[in-house]
Amino acid sequence: MSFPRPLLPFLFVFLWSTGFVGAKFGLPYAEPLTFLLVRYLLVVALMTLLALTTRAPWPADARQVFHIGVTGVLVHAVYLGGVFMAIKHGLPAGVTALIVGMQPLLTACGAGFLLGERISPRQWLGLALGFVGVGLVVADKLGEVSLAPMLLPAVVALLGMTAGTLYQKRFCPHFDLRTGAVIQFLPTAIVTALVAWATESMKIDWTPSFVFALAWLVLVLSVGAISLLNVLIRGGSAVNVASLFYLTPPCTAIIAWLVFGEALAALALAGMVLAVSGVYLARATGK
Repeated sequence: MSFPRPLLPFLFVFLWSTGFVGAKFGLPYAEPLTFLLVRYLLVVALMTLLALTTRAPWPADARQVFHIGVTGVLVHAVYLGGVFMAIKHGLPAGVTALIVGMQPLLTACGAGFLLGERISPRQWLGLALGFVGVGLVVADKLGEVSLAPMLLPAVVALLGMTAGTLYQKRFCPHFDLRTGAVIQFLPTAIVTALVAWATESMKIDWTPSFVFALAWLVLVLSVGAISLLNVLIRGGSAVNVASLFYLTPPCTAIIAWLVFGEALAALALAGMVLAVSGVYLARATGK
């Protein structure tokens, strides 16, 4: 029985939000790019086996392979690498989420210019409300650390995800999810390996927590959530898809409250309501 299509965006948000939890479990035992490299290699092996056993179709056009590979590097190597490096170097996950939460606004600007998508006033209002809501969710964390030295990886992550979403919608919105994952993650693993080799010790402490985090990120995030993201990009506008990322910080805050007992302030709860309202407006197609 297939999952109801109207619920796919909400399933994607939940799965994507657990990535911060996986990072918190695993990063104490491996450097960020080394952690991601192992994750990417496992995904490549798993999806290659799946593609071969199910005889999934491979792109016949070399240009399509190139475009799919570029989206992989932007969405995985640049975005995830930036997020993991920011968290590893001390940037609170909530602040990282706030910075990455600017993505829908950047995507809206790029979608109008690059894709010819018309952004209605109602959608602009929703995008603005969503951003304010995200800010309220993480406002209590902004004073925890000195942010300046840690901001660059998060900003790079923001630009990578924005560029990757627009690029995929423009050049390769349709591809088989099984072979596409292999094509996306293979160049991602190569780029990540080169940077990790040059900047990290590449040592891993294979604790049960690390193994759990790795398995969760491979199966739930890299296979499940990324497949859902590709489906959503294929079937919706870039702005509609990007607006879902406004729901990630509130959802992450709820998961952190359930799993780690992190408190939810009244301001954060108000921000969640605004973020959800903003996504509702941003995903509306009417004026």
